[in-house]
Amino acid sequence: MNSFHPLRPIVLSFVLTSIFQLSFAQDQRIADSLQLIYESGTIADSLQLQLLRELAFNELQNLDRGLGYADELVKLSQEKGDLIYLYRGYLQKGRISRLKGNLTVAMTALFNSVKAAQEANYPEGVGGAYITIADIYSANGNSNNAILYYNKAIEILRTTPDSITLATAFSNAGDEYFNKKAYDSALYYFDESGRIFQQTNYRIGTAYNLGNKGMVYAELGRNDLAETNINEAIAILQELQDFYPIAVYLTYMSDIYLSKKDNTTALKYAQRSLELAKGYGLKEQISNANLLLSKLYEQFGNASESLKYYKDYVTYRDSVRNIEAVQQLANQRTDFEVAQKQIEVDLQTRNRQIIVVAATIALFLISLLAFGLYRRYLFIRTTNKIIEEERERSERLLLNILPEQTARELKERGVVQAKKFESVTVLFTDFKDFTRSAEFIEPELLVKSIDYYFKAFDQITLRHGLEKIKTIGDAYMCACGLPDNNNNHCRNTILAAREMINVVNQKLQAKDDLVHFEVRIGVHTGPVVAGIVGDTKWQYDIWGDTVNIASRMETNSVPGKINLSETTFQQIKDEFPCEYRGVIEVKHRSPLKMYFLS
Repeated sequence: MNSFHPLRPIVLSFVLTSIFQLSFAQDQRIADSLQLIYESGTIADSLQLQLLRELAFNELQNLDRGLGYADELVKLSQEKGDLIYLYRGYLQKGRISRLKGNLTVAMTALFNSVKAAQEANYPEGVGGAYITIADIYSANGNSNNAILYYNKAIEILRTTPDSITLATAFSNAGDEYFNKKAYDSALYYFDESGRIFQQTNYRIGTAYNLGNKGMVYAELGRNDLAETNINEAIAILQELQDFYPIAVYLTYMSDIYLSKKDNTTALKYAQRSLELAKGYGLKEQISNANLLLSKLYEQFGNASESLKYYKDYVTYRDSVRNIEAVQQLANQRTDFEVAQKQIEVDLQTRNRQIIVVAATIALFLISLLAFGLYRRYLFIRTTNKIIEEERERSERLLLNILPEQTARELKERGVVQAKKFESVTVLFTDFKDFTRSAEFIEPELLVKSIDYYFKAFDQITLRHGLEKIKTIGDAYMCACGLPDNNNNHCRNTILAAREMINVVNQKLQAKDDLVHFEVRIGVHTGPVVAGIVGDTKWQYDIWGDTVNIASRMETNSVPGKINLSETTFQQIKDEFPCEYRGVIEVKHRSPLKMYFLS
């Protein structure tokens, strides 16, 4: 397979439809129809925001016009104080700016989109904006940040019913594996996203998925499968009037026919890609198509045509490439100059004028390269500022999921050394009949109810100096005495357990929109080992027999009661009245003495 072009699979730009409609593909015909309504000035105030959003989303042929609609949507949303449409306006501005090659403007708009969605408590929007941010990092070769934001998006979107956007995250993550040449992994992710797109009948996603799989097959040398998938993708995209991916896929078709030694057809596909990209102002693909044509003509032995297309490639590449790409271009330019010098030597005896012209062209290209380097320097400086802000935001997130001491150790050393604590008090809670209730209650209501109680428990643990460890279903686990030693860990845990019981009992008879449960609590004191494991999704956790016994204390408790082990009882018996329950059989253990806190 002769691959000349610096192409990547098409990442599926995240787009969100109105709250009144299901997801659908962009359609220029919709934009044309709505433009007549927009220009008539007869639209009601209540529908202005929706109209602008639909116009920005569906305008495919005139990106400047689409960007104007997005800017107007942002301005009007700010005036009306509508966070959802403010999010949508910034999202569309970022999406269109990216297509135009204005990556700095796109990145700023997208982070504003995330902020608006977070303030609106709209997780689907946060996840979608993260996908588009990841797409831009991916397009600029920053694989680490791209994977980070795809993972953020997938983690958030798994908790929402938005399967199409989740499929988009899977699809674009497959792009990263493609760029790493991990083709088997790329196919796996594309298959996963393709299955969701097919199930939801999301045709634009299906088209991108088919095209991207075709590109993988092309890289693997499986040209028949590549051609079949890409042609199916192009057919759908032509119907939907989505021309950017068609321009990309046409270059892969060019490569396929070049590998078959069909130079005429290969050249036809490359020229068609360039014409389509120019017709719709797609700067990135104009650049890529010119570079491909330059390489094709160089292989065909037509040096003058090759140089002409190479000059056009240089003209456009500044709008869409970063410093690293320019450095790669400099290496290519060096190779080109060496070859050009050889041509000059060969032609010297025949025509000195050609040498002068070639030298002039070389100086002109070098000047363009220097100008491009300066432009990229300004771009990188702005991008680094954005990245620094995101780094600070990531550090705040790290402190939210790990104890401060542990987070500091992780940042300084890259790993966290497990630490043993000789005396820690562990608390478990569990809701009565939660599993049985889950079969009959709507999932959204069930999650809302559990969220209410767990937020209350979070405040209680914070107030009494306990460390929340994790939640597992309806179980809540916390401990006192770590990561900093605390001589009052037994007393603090008992006070926290009492408050938890009171919070739950006070809600039992409340007339509100929550599902109410009774709670069981178990407490045990003993040694544990604490730390974090794994490379991703870090979680501070504890291990040891103390954890198992605390869990057994909760299992053998009764609703509305706090069940204590012998060890915990001995620590607090002088301050808190308790009721001896006797020696009780425990599953998979010898019998244990247990006490109810009175």
